[in-house]
Amino acid sequence: MAEVIKMPRLSDTMEEGVVAKWLKQKGDKIEEGDILAEIETDKATMEFESFYEGTLLHIGIEEGETAPVDTLLAIVGEEGEDISSLLDGKADAPKEDSKSETEEKPEASSDSDSSEDDAEGGEIPEGVEVVRMPRLSDTMEEGTVASWIKKEGDEVEEGDILAEIETDKATMEFESFYSGTLLYVGIQEGETAPVDAVLAIIGPKGTDVSSIVKSGGASKPAASKSTEEKKEEKPEASKETSQEATASDGSRIFASPLAKKMADDLGIDLSQVKGSGENNRIVKKDIENYKTSGKAAEAKPAAAAQPLQQAQPSQVQAYTPAGEESFEEVKNSQMRKTIAKRLAESKYNAPHYYLTIEVDMASAMANRKQINEIPDVKVSFNDLVIKASAMALRKHPKVNSQWTGDTTKIAKHIHMGVAVAVEEGLVVPVLKYADQMSLTQIGGQVRELAGKARNKKLQPQEMEGSTFTVSNLGMFGITEFTSIINQPNSAILSVGAIVEKPVVRNGQIVVGNTMKLTLACDHRTVDGATGAQFLETLKTYIENPVTMLA
Repeated sequence: MAEVIKMPRLSDTMEEGVVAKWLKQKGDKIEEGDILAEIETDKATMEFESFYEGTLLHIGIEEGETAPVDTLLAIVGEEGEDISSLLDGKADAPKEDSKSETEEKPEASSDSDSSEDDAEGGEIPEGVEVVRMPRLSDTMEEGTVASWIKKEGDEVEEGDILAEIETDKATMEFESFYSGTLLYVGIQEGETAPVDAVLAIIGPKGTDVSSIVKSGGASKPAASKSTEEKKEEKPEASKETSQEATASDGSRIFASPLAKKMADDLGIDLSQVKGSGENNRIVKKDIENYKTSGKAAEAKPAAAAQPLQQAQPSQVQAYTPAGEESFEEVKNSQMRKTIAKRLAESKYNAPHYYLTIEVDMASAMANRKQINEIPDVKVSFNDLVIKASAMALRKHPKVNSQWTGDTTKIAKHIHMGVAVAVEEGLVVPVLKYADQMSLTQIGGQVRELAGKARNKKLQPQEMEGSTFTVSNLGMFGITEFTSIINQPNSAILSVGAIVEKPVVRNGQIVVGNTMKLTLACDHRTVDGATGAQFLETLKTYIENPVTMLA
């Protein structure tokens, strides 16, 4: 009997996975325990093995595709077995659909016959144009008509301002691209409507547009040949109406009334100006940029340009940026999606506040040097900070806590999360019972887990259960920064670089080395005084490493 294999949940936070590679192909024999595929989760790329024996009859997710947990991944069964019933009813669906389509055909035919007159009535008459709510900004989804400059029955010329429209960013003037009479206003002043809703209808005076209003401004597909011919003739008609708004190749130029006036005054040929507005519409700033670039002076007659040069002989030519705007789209990995989701939730839900303290590193540097003189021993400053943080958590358990809503869970164990940067983002392997480890044990385990993280070999259990997190950017020269709390922890420590600077010792200014530590706290569980006391204890441990042995 065939067995359905679904996209597994390979980590506690996994919601969807990517099939990085299939190690078995359709038709291959499968043994229990064979690796079927490599699956990329939000934390690592992991091998997924089969729990069944048989033949791989179906692959539901191809290499590189993303799918939610529990989506059909594969089907394993006996060779030649019929699996159509397991494919979510896909085999039966077409038959039912075709049957229903056959049954509905006569009705559809009669409907089309009975509504033939309506279709004709829904066509947009000659010369009538439907004006829709424009998208006046890249993020605009709906707009509000602040005021109508033209009223129903008014004559409208191409370029006239129809209305003022309030977008999500500003209130902007919206001009007409058509000439005629304003026959219908679809959105009244103060009303809000989505982009592409019918804003107005413009056409010959006295035209009946009731059928267009009823159909929502959509014309029926039964367009006649004469209508197509009229559409083809429109650019020529536009050319005859206004040479100023037409390029040399016959294509139409969109420009605001103010831009047209400025271009006319300065003698600028609009066909030479690149528009930055909607539909490459030329606006005021485009004329100004063109003017300051020096091209306007060439377009103007020499007699008109000469007085301007005499009046402003010392004018410095303004810088005009040149180049092409471009973007590269990179598909977000599962890890990047999860990082974005978790950190956004943490920042939104947990009221963060930050405490910073400066630590004298003279003794820590001397002690580390002595420790590293022991053969086969290597301890980093990060290892010292992790050990000191674990020891400080013993004395301040409220920092080692979690907010659950009704209760605050104070952990009796100390599991240190260590933030590790990888190519696709950030992972946090966990040192279990870090307070019980020696410095050399901490150093060895951090290096091992960091290596696994960079090679995508971390197992889910190696990234679970942290009660406190340390993030260190000191190796990149960052002297001070703040981090977002790694939920469900109540705090995260940000470690900066060791900086050589003047310090005061025994009343004398001498050269010293200091390091800044910033503690981000969740105010729901850690009060300011509690966080300050924790940092005070941490500072004592780092400045006097021998005290960690007491």
